[in-house]
Amino acid sequence: MNGDNIYLDTSALLPYYREEPSSRQVEKLLSKAQPPVLLSDLTRVEMASAIARWTRMNEIDESQAALIENTFEQDAQSGLYLVRPLGSTHYRRAEKWLSARKTALRTLDALHIACCWSFGAKLVTCDNVMHKAAGMLGLESMLIGGAG
Repeated sequence: MNGDNIYLDTSALLPYYREEPSSRQVEKLLSKAQPPVLLSDLTRVEMASAIARWTRMNEIDESQAALIENTFEQDAQSGLYLVRPLGSTHYRRAEKWLSARKTALRTLDALHIACCWSFGAKLVTCDNVMHKAAGMLGLESMLIGGAG
């Protein structure tokens, strides 16, 4: 499996850093993937948002939050991930798909899929809606777990 062709959305990345039902499947996938695995700037922002939410909801404490952030940053620095920027092409593509009203995509999910499309990558997600929408839009997608 070539990591250059895999894009993890946030729903697939989070279980790698916190125990969730799909954690083992994500770990197995990443252990077999050839780095770097593609992420976007959007994934980084959503990761920070999730950690903040977990902390606010008392699901994790500050030391656990710092550990997750530091581990993620070390993984990114080590070359496990290649974080790609979002550009106007991604926004225009997402807008086009949303305007077609053929999927149940929401804004940020459409942007993730637009990233996959422009990077020529396979979407890896734990979100049923994103998985189905990617298929409808002609993108290769792998569903892990299957929430949402």
